[in-house]
Amino acid sequence: MSEEDNRPVVVGAAQFSQRDVDLATSLSPVKMMAKVARAAADDAGIGTTALSDVDALAVVDVMAWHPKNGPRLLAEALGAKPALELAAAVGGESPLVLCAELAERIRRGDSRIALVAGSNNVRTLRRARRAGVRLDWERGGEGEPTRIGENRPGNTERETHYGLALPTQVYPIFENAMRAHRGLDLETHRQRLGALCERFARVASENPHAWFPTARSAAEIATATETNRMIAYPYTKYMNAVMETEQGAAALLMSAGTARALGVDESKWVYWRGDGRAVEEAWFASERPSFAACPALRDSVDGALAAAGTTLEGVGHLDLYSCFPVAVEMACEMLGLAEDDPRGLTVTGWLPYAGGPGNNYTLHALASMVERLREHPGDCGLVTGNGWFFTKHSSCVLSTAAPNGKPAAVAEPRRDPLQRKPVRVFDEAQGNATVESYTVHYDRDGAPVRGVVIGRLEDGRRFLANTPEDSGLLERWVAAEVVGSEGRVLPLGGMNRFEPR
Repeated sequence: MSEEDNRPVVVGAAQFSQRDVDLATSLSPVKMMAKVARAAADDAGIGTTALSDVDALAVVDVMAWHPKNGPRLLAEALGAKPALELAAAVGGESPLVLCAELAERIRRGDSRIALVAGSNNVRTLRRARRAGVRLDWERGGEGEPTRIGENRPGNTERETHYGLALPTQVYPIFENAMRAHRGLDLETHRQRLGALCERFARVASENPHAWFPTARSAAEIATATETNRMIAYPYTKYMNAVMETEQGAAALLMSAGTARALGVDESKWVYWRGDGRAVEEAWFASERPSFAACPALRDSVDGALAAAGTTLEGVGHLDLYSCFPVAVEMACEMLGLAEDDPRGLTVTGWLPYAGGPGNNYTLHALASMVERLREHPGDCGLVTGNGWFFTKHSSCVLSTAAPNGKPAAVAEPRRDPLQRKPVRVFDEAQGNATVESYTVHYDRDGAPVRGVVIGRLEDGRRFLANTPEDSGLLERWVAAEVVGSEGRVLPLGGMNRFEPR
C-alpha cells in the first residue's frame, strides 16, 4: 500500500454505561469490552463480522481483573485471531499509548485492522465483596500478551506512611501548591474551583454516556455539606474522580486503504494525526522540584502537536485529562490556556461526572472526541492522558481532515526554566521548617483527622510530616493559607511531626 493508504484512521468508537444492575446480570470485563467492540464496528458501519479480521488487539488494564492474557480472551469472544496482543501498564495515559502503538503499526504497514478496548467494573466488584459473592469472571487466556508502558509503583513507602497513597490524598498537595503559586486567597480559589467544575458538569449533563449526567452549580460543588463532604482539603466529594462505575469504551482503527476497501463511509474517518508521550524525571510525587509545574505534560502535548503539523491555536476541541481540578489547572498552566477557554476544556465531562475511571477515561474521551470531530469536519481535536500523579503523560491529535503531506510543524523551542531533577526526601527531619504544600484529610462525618505536610528545613532538605492530631489546629489550617508558613519539625515515634508556629 502507498503511504496515503497506510494512514491510520479511527473508523469506529463506542461507549457503554451499565446502570442499576444486579450481580446476576452484570457484565464481566470481557463481555463488556466485547459489547463496546461490536458497537464500535457498528459505528463504523461495517458490522461485527469484520472484527474477526482484527490483526492487532489491545486491552486497557482493568482494575482488580488479572487474567493471564486478557487480549486473548477478548479476541476469542470476538472470533478474532490477532497476530499482536497488547496489554497496558496501569495508568490513565495508557489508552492513548495503546492507540498510538497501533496507529504506528498501521502506518508501517504491519497492521490493517486494530482494536483497543477497556472497561471499569468496580461497582459490581464492590457489590460482590459486600455480598460475599465470588464473581465468575473469565481469567485465563493462552499465551502472554506484549506488555507496554511503565508499570512501576506510583508511591514510595514513605509517602504511604504519611498518608499520600491514594489519588484523593495526593492531588490536593498539587492543588494547594498551585493556589499559592497563583497568589489566590482561599475564598477566591474555592470559587474558581466551583466555576471550573460547574463547566465540566454542564458538559457531562449533555453526555448520554456520563455516569453522573447532572448539571451542578459552582456553589453546590464548592460548598461542603452532608451530601458533599470534604474528602481532602480543598476538595469536596463533587471534585473527586468517581470510581464505582460500570463502563466500557472501544476504538476501532484501520489503515485508510483497508477502510476504503471495506466500504467505510469517509464521513466516519477520523485521522490519527499525531501523538506524544513523556514521563516525569522525578517519578514520585514527593520528589517533584515543583508542585505547581509539570514539564512532561507539556512535552507530551508539544510532541503530539508537532507530529500532527499543527499548533494549540489550530486545535478546535480539547479534552484535558481531569481526574481532579488541579489536573486541568496544571494543563492550563503548562500550555498557556485560560480555564475559561471558549473552546471548552472537555468534550466528555471529566472523571468526577462522566466517569470512565481506573485507567480507561481517555478511551471514553477519544470516543467522545471522534463524535465531536465528525460533527465539525476539518477541525482538530486534542486529547491528553495522565498516569499516577502527573507522572506519565500521553496526548493525541485527531481530525477528519487528512494530513496535507507537508512536514510536521516544528515549533520554536520553548524556554524551559522548569527544573526536572528529583528532589531527595529525607526520612528524618528536625529543626525550623517551611511548608511547601499540605493537605488535611477528613473522615466520613466531615471532621478533619490528619494533616500532611511536605516541607523544607532551613538547609533546604525536604521532608514529609504529619501534624499533631489536633482538630482545632486542622480547622485553622483550612481557614488560612499554610503554604509558606513556618514551624518546627521533629522525629517522634518513627515519624516526622510538624508543629506550626
